[in-house]
Amino acid sequence: MRALWLSVLVSVIGTAQTPPPALLRGVLLERDTPNTSGEFSVRAPDNQVFRYQFDPKTYVERENQMIDVRRLQPGEKLEVVSDTVPGSVLRYARTIHVLQDPPPPRAITAGRLRAYRTPTEHMPTGTLTYSGVVFRLTGERLVLHTREGGDQAILLRKDTRFLENGEIVEAANLKPNMRVFVRAGKDLYDQVEAYQVIWGKILDPQ
Repeated sequence: MRALWLSVLVSVIGTAQTPPPALLRGVLLERDTPNTSGEFSVRAPDNQVFRYQFDPKTYVERENQMIDVRRLQPGEKLEVVSDTVPGSVLRYARTIHVLQDPPPPRAITAGRLRAYRTPTEHMPTGTLTYSGVVFRLTGERLVLHTREGGDQAILLRKDTRFLENGEIVEAANLKPNMRVFVRAGKDLYDQVEAYQVIWGKILDPQ
């Protein structure tokens, strides 16, 4: 019996130490409250549970409105972009987006049939992520030298968001040779376009 208990304990510890990916989608289980700094936990689709650190600089968004972690509700679906923190097994949550369930499809009448387009034709999904160094930068696109050693051209949209140290900044703040993280998707012409470009030093939560 003792051997079985030790085996289960080792299994649980091993699972808890599994590092989360830089971008994770899952369900919020709990979060520290009412503090502006602390920790929260997310259950991934494979039922693994990951804990993150947050602080006042963590960017949180629900329905295009900025909020703070204290207003997140257990059970909400989240997308978390995070960085490693030296000396800590937890990652630092740089941005948190509350994912909304899509509305039910409207009935297609004969008058709307010609104009109908599927949601994937005009709604960005942001399922692609890239990280690397900005090699070339113009007003319409950036070329990213990725960790894998290749170059990736990425279109910049009019509504692309630029975040430096967790805060929204102007596109002009992005410079060549910066190391960035890009959340992206593909447009109707199968070109990669950026929805978020994130950079900055890892901040130690207070």
